[in-house]
Amino acid sequence: MRPIRDPRLEVSIRNLERALRPYGGPHDDPEPEPGVVQAAVSLILREVPGPGVLVVKRAVLSSDPWSGHMALPGGRRDPEDPSLLETAVRETREETAVVLDPDRSHRGRLDPVAPRSTELPAIAITPFVFSAPDPVHARVNSQEIAGVYWVPIAHLLDPAARASHELRLNGALMRFPAFEVEGEKIWGLTYRILSNLLDPLAR
Repeated sequence: MRPIRDPRLEVSIRNLERALRPYGGPHDDPEPEPGVVQAAVSLILREVPGPGVLVVKRAVLSSDPWSGHMALPGGRRDPEDPSLLETAVRETREETAVVLDPDRSHRGRLDPVAPRSTELPAIAITPFVFSAPDPVHARVNSQEIAGVYWVPIAHLLDPAARASHELRLNGALMRFPAFEVEGEKIWGLTYRILSNLLDPLAR
């Protein structure tokens, strides 16, 4: 990526790079746990017209536990995937037509996350961070995806973007922290992953 023009964000990106965990290959993938599906998502950072991250809106499908949610490109590891990094690259290409070169654009990873609700599938998701290719043209490239959004990092860091998502579970009204983006709520696993990304950016 070329140098970011806003010096405050330039410092923030350097903080982010120091906070990322290195990834040396398949031997760095988490050990599979019995009954737990392994998955990977991509955090794609774009510089122009300003630092931003690619987010997708999942299509409304009865087979998808995250139907209609705002999410990150990614999905479950296929048996043919040599690593979780390759899972993130493949799923991103299939969903958004963005082709990532792991040798040139991969910058590191964040700690895996898993659902906290027993109502959701047992899955462990490893987020990988990439620089966006230049030029980059993200588009809906799969029936599983209903939209793509480049969300400015500055927006996610703005306290005004913080919101809550209400959900009724077992008769009780629950509130979850969220980001509000384009009239949509980013909450749950994606909120947690983005928060892990933003923690060093906010320092």
